[in-house]
This record gives sequence, C-alpha cells and structure tokens, in this order.
Amino acid sequence: MTPIRDVTLRFLAEPGESNFAGQVHGGSVMKWIDQAGYACAAGWSKLYCVTVYVGGIRFFSPVHIGDLVDVYAKVIYTGRTSIHISVDVWASDPRTDPTRKTTHCVIIFVALDDDGKPTEVPVWKPEAKDDIGLESYARRLMDLRKDIDSEMSQYQN
Repeated sequence: MTPIRDVTLRFLAEPGESNFAGQVHGGSVMKWIDQAGYACAAGWSKLYCVTVYVGGIRFFSPVHIGDLVDVYAKVIYTGRTSIHISVDVWASDPRTDPTRKTTHCVIIFVALDDDGKPTEVPVWKPEAKDDIGLESYARRLMDLRKDIDSEMSQYQN
C-alpha cells in the first residue's frame, strides 16, 4: 500500500459553526485542522494516530459562513514514530471572492500499534526543493519547541 502524503478536505462553512461575530468559530477551524491532519497521518502510516502537538497556529483572516473551505494537510517530516504535518486552511466565497489563506499550523501525530504503543512509521524523504525547505522548517520548529517546553516546564504542576 502506497503511503498518502497529502489530504485536502473541502466543504462549505455552515451556520452551525458560527461564533458571536457571525464568522466561523476558531475552535471549529482547529477541529478541521485536526481532522485533516489525522487523515493525512493515518494515510501516510496506515495506522491509528493520535495528536501529540499543535504548534504555532496562526489565524490570518476569518472564515465566513458560506465560504468554500479547503483544509490542506501535508507530511513535512517523519521521526521514528512521529509524523509532522503542515496544515493550511483556505477559504473563498464561491460566488465572488478569490481564495485566501486563513490559517496555518504544524501538527504532530504519533502512530500507535494495536496495543496503543508508539510504533515506527514509514520514512518520508524530501526530494523537491520546496519539500527540503518544509523539512528544514519542521526541524527548526522542533528546536523552538525545546525552548518552549523548557520555559513552560515550571508551570506544568
């Protein structure tokens, strides 16, 4: 079975997703990100995967009710048991507006075996220039997370 490197979820933003301002609630966007990330991680590993980290989520612009939404997830780095996935959310009014990037983040999943233990995943090796850049981006974020984890450790109890 060939691993699936990227996944796109496409749908219309519905009124049930609205916040008090009448736009899509940020929590709904985060749910979509997790769903697309899971589909990508499971497609790559062919295993059940769990979210272990969502980092640097950045909301650039709101998603409006009625927008056509694309949630694009792509493998950008693999560790021994982890899969790092870049997720971008794009939205547009299908009647008029050009597509705009609304959100970006990197989400990390760990693949689990049938006993719920972390298990090895297929290695992803970048070949294209853009992919080499994405892997470098993932590695830089890993270094930044070490600093963040160190800083936050004093507040963990």
